[in-house]
Amino acid sequence: MRKLLFIANPLSGGIDKKKLLEQVERTLRHPYEVAFTERPGHATELARKSDAEIVVAMGGDGTVNEVASGLIGTHKVLAIVPCGSGDGLALHLGISRNPRRAVKTLNDGIITDMDCALLDGKPFFCTAGVGLDADVAAKFESTAKRGVRTYISLAWKLWQHFHPTTYTIDIDGERIVTPAVIVTVANANQWGNQARIADQASVQDGLLNVVIVKPFGTWEIPILAAKLMLGRAHTSKRVETHTGKHITIARPTPGAAHFDGDPIRKGTRMEMEVVPNALRVLVPQYRDI
Repeated sequence: MRKLLFIANPLSGGIDKKKLLEQVERTLRHPYEVAFTERPGHATELARKSDAEIVVAMGGDGTVNEVASGLIGTHKVLAIVPCGSGDGLALHLGISRNPRRAVKTLNDGIITDMDCALLDGKPFFCTAGVGLDADVAAKFESTAKRGVRTYISLAWKLWQHFHPTTYTIDIDGERIVTPAVIVTVANANQWGNQARIADQASVQDGLLNVVIVKPFGTWEIPILAAKLMLGRAHTSKRVETHTGKHITIARPTPGAAHFDGDPIRKGTRMEMEVVPNALRVLVPQYRDI
C-alpha cells in the first residue's frame, strides 16, 4: 500500500484545503499525512525530507514546481491534486481538477518518468518564457482578484500599449533573430486552463518546444485565442515552433520573465535546457504524456 504525504498551500486558488482534504479522505485508499506550507520554498524542503513514496502537491503550478523541485533525482513520486489558477502541468498529465477524479489517480494511477527543464539552473516543469505573457504574470501576481477573467482583463490592458521585442534565440546552435510578442519554452503543452501554447509538446521526448508568437494585429486575437484553446496553435501563420535541448534567449534590456506561472525578473540573457527522465510522476492509466 502506498504511503502519501500531501503538501498543501493554504493560499493557492482561494480554496479551503482542509475541506478539500476532507473530500479526498472519503475515497482515498492509502495512508497519508498532511503538511501545510508556511513560506516560499517550504514545499521543496518538505518534499526533500519526506519518507513517503508519493508526495502530493495540493495547490497550483507554483506549489507543484516547489514540490517537484524537491523530488528531482530521488525515487519519490510526484502526484498532484490541482487547485490553482492555471494547473498547467496537471492538465497536461490528464489529472482532473475534480477532487474525486484526482483521487482516482492517487488510488489507481501509474508511475512513469518525465523530463524537467532548467532556467538558468532553476527547475521548471511546464513552461517558461518572455514577452506579453510574462508582463501579464507580473501584474497578475500583485492583483488581489484571481481567476481567468482577471488574467484576460490584465492582458487586454497591457496589449493596448505593448511593443514587440526583437529576440536572439539560439536553439542547439541554430540562431534565430526575430521580433516577437511571446517566446515560450515548453516542456509541457500549456500555460494553464487548457491554453495549449505548445500543443505538440511531450514531457517524455527529451526535447523542449520553443514557440515564437510573431507580431499580430488586434483583429487577429480571437482567431489566435481559438486556436490556443483548441490545441491548434501550431497551425497559425503567426506561430513558429522549434524543438531543441539547449536554448538561449537574448534581448536588448532586462525585464519580466515567467516559469511555471510565476513571474520573475531576468536580465538580457537566459539559458534553458532539458533534463530527461528527471522526475517520477503519478498519472492516470492509459494517459499519453
